[in-house]
Amino acid sequence: MMRSLSSLFAAFCVAALVPAQAAPVDGGHARVELISERNAVLPGETVFAALKMELDPDWHVYWRNAGDAGLPPELIVRDSSTVTADAVGGFIWPIPQLLPVVPGEIMDYGYSTEVVLPFPLTIPDDASGRVQFDVTADYLICEEICVPERADVSLTLDVGAIEPDTVNGNLIGDWILKAPVPFAGEARVDTASVPWQLSLRGAPDLDRSDSLRFFPFDHEISHPADQPASHGPAGATLSLTPAGTGGVDGPLQGVLVIERPDGTRTGYEISAPQGDVFADTAGLAAIRASGGGGGKSLVLLAFFALIGGLILNLMPCVLPVLSIKAMGMVSAAASGRASELRSHGLWYTGGVLVSFAVLAGAIVAVRAATGSATLGFQLQNAPTVAILALVMFVIGLWLMGMFELGTSIQNTGSTLASRNGAAGAFFTGVLAAVVGAPCVGPFLGAALGAVMSQPAHAVFVVFLAMGFGLALPFLLLSFVPGLQRLLPRPGKWMETLKQFFAFPMFLTAAWLLSVLGALAGHGAVAWTVAGATAIAFAIWLARRGNMPARVAAAAVLVVGFAYPAVRAMAPGGIEGTPTAYAAKYATEAWSPERIAELTAEGRPVFVDFTATWCATCQLNKLSTLKTDAVHQAFADADVAFLVADFTRKDPVIAAELKLRERAGVPMYLWYPAGAAEPQILPEILTKDLVIGLAAGN
Repeated sequence: MMRSLSSLFAAFCVAALVPAQAAPVDGGHARVELISERNAVLPGETVFAALKMELDPDWHVYWRNAGDAGLPPELIVRDSSTVTADAVGGFIWPIPQLLPVVPGEIMDYGYSTEVVLPFPLTIPDDASGRVQFDVTADYLICEEICVPERADVSLTLDVGAIEPDTVNGNLIGDWILKAPVPFAGEARVDTASVPWQLSLRGAPDLDRSDSLRFFPFDHEISHPADQPASHGPAGATLSLTPAGTGGVDGPLQGVLVIERPDGTRTGYEISAPQGDVFADTAGLAAIRASGGGGGKSLVLLAFFALIGGLILNLMPCVLPVLSIKAMGMVSAAASGRASELRSHGLWYTGGVLVSFAVLAGAIVAVRAATGSATLGFQLQNAPTVAILALVMFVIGLWLMGMFELGTSIQNTGSTLASRNGAAGAFFTGVLAAVVGAPCVGPFLGAALGAVMSQPAHAVFVVFLAMGFGLALPFLLLSFVPGLQRLLPRPGKWMETLKQFFAFPMFLTAAWLLSVLGALAGHGAVAWTVAGATAIAFAIWLARRGNMPARVAAAAVLVVGFAYPAVRAMAPGGIEGTPTAYAAKYATEAWSPERIAELTAEGRPVFVDFTATWCATCQLNKLSTLKTDAVHQAFADADVAFLVADFTRKDPVIAAELKLRERAGVPMYLWYPAGAAEPQILPEILTKDLVIGLAAGN
């Protein structure tokens, strides 16, 4: 009995000599405590303490910048503490995790499961005996709901000796190692265009397989937005989406986190002043340097757009419409009245510019609603395609002479100044813009890809410049007398030529029907053909001459246009892949995951971003990609041939086009064997180019 009492007394005495270690406090959804690297300290020295938090499963707390919502933890020194607030340093923040609250919309930064937040603690110079550090840990902790919690925690340390706490000291040291270190390389941010470009040169041991993420200290960038990276020989560049219309006051500061394929993460604290992208740190920077990027001035982009609009007059999808305009110009020139010719040119130019302005507005609106927009989006809408096919068919009927629009070629120039003549010229401009806009890729793919992400006024300037380029040849013909004399004289040949131009219009309608079939199935095509039949019947009925017949014709005409569009809104089954190659090509569907698999295997990869409605895409197939020579070259080099079909809307393909700064299809990517980043090929392919790439592997 006495021996037991002696042992108990001895244990009590030993416990009295050991500093009091406060047990963790349950704040509700976290167990909170203060820990220190020391059990005993000297007066005036600085040691490391830490706030340790063990969180309930699926709950999280926040980093120094919480992201879109949340508050970081803080310590509030209580009055009972013998260590004052000015002796407590700030947290050493470990690199954070991404906390997607609403994927793609709300992103937070923080920690789950467990977090240890070290901080320096300075002991008072006059301390003796013991020091008491009493604080309230104030934090917001969240799962599906957020709960503000508080926990009163304490730390008691003996004064007068140096006595390490090995367990807690090692734990604090491990978490200090998880904090970002200064970035030894160079960093710059280019905010001249959207998205911003954060350029990093000299990043330690950066590999193309690493995942990069920038965590800002402030809220200059959109937290949920993707941060696509491109690599160069000396570093990498991240594309950052700004949070608003404002820029950056001073350098952009934050933490760059590099995650290796094995899951290890390293953080670098960076402060990036504003400046141009380092030329050797990004594939996107190389694109800009070669003529397509947002680094170009708006004036230069507008100039390229003007040239592209001029060349657009030669595209096969525009030529059938321009034939109508050419006939009108010949007739107007034959009238001998310069004012009528100028009016004709101005109304046509007005139709083109209004249409391109509407297109620019639609792109800005779609971009605001979805985050991205591409050219040709109007041809991804089945009702629009159905109506366009019917319009082309009706124009073909008009050119064949089945009806007149108020102006007869035989009566040249007599009514060109009338309202019908002006309206006809304006409508021709609208039609040329509508069918021509998706055909700009071969000339403006890179430049338009850069402007698509710039502010709204830049989009309008570039698209209006492109429209002006499309209208310029006819505008010059309208105002320069010397050019007018080059036009042929009207005659019977005009009626023959007019009827001949009906056949390109019918072929254009047939092409649009093929697009419609890819979008909405064969049922929509059948109903559109039925609508065309109804329209032809309405025209025949209207020519009967009496009023009841004309009223009935008007009703049939409305139904002929409206019902196919309504039917196209509810697509039926879609068989096959409209952009598929022959079986011998052994193509497969593109996806970022498949690219990662194939490049990891070391195979060369060719990717065709295409669409049924893209005339240039189909031309490249016929002239290059479907030829036996290219097929044999791909087979010899074991090239993986991937197809990204953009006939219908696809957000993943749209994101890739945006990443590569392309406004739409066609886009061709070539991954040499062993390369993780692709080369972006020209929009017009040749067999020699493609075979040469395959042979070089």
